[in-house]
Amino acid sequence: MLRDDVIEYSLDAHHSEEQGKKIRKKILQVTALLTAITIIEVALGAMIKQGSGAWPYVKWSFIIMTLLKAGYIVMVFMHLGDERKALKYVILVPYFIFMSYLIFIALYEGTAIGETLATYGA
Repeated sequence: MLRDDVIEYSLDAHHSEEQGKKIRKKILQVTALLTAITIIEVALGAMIKQGSGAWPYVKWSFIIMTLLKAGYIVMVFMHLGDERKALKYVILVPYFIFMSYLIFIALYEGTAIGETLATYGA
């Protein structure tokens, strides 16, 4: 008996082998790029100590790389990269503004708490 509630998606692919190669190449490129950025982030975190003079630059590079990685993931995995430019901006610009706001609050409050603790000797 043939079931109509089970759909075999792998048999329903209607593209040529050439299109399949392009798709696999794009998947490998996305994986390689995200892996490279992650390796850079981990290497920076492992090699540079928190007390060094370069640490503020490392923190900002973490923030920037993480935001870029998140935007790229949205563009690729949520297929936003295939949409019109206006729709991309409508979705990504508020995201970056909100993330920048949250980062500002975290850094500002962290600095204020550090100054307060340093002032009162805690």
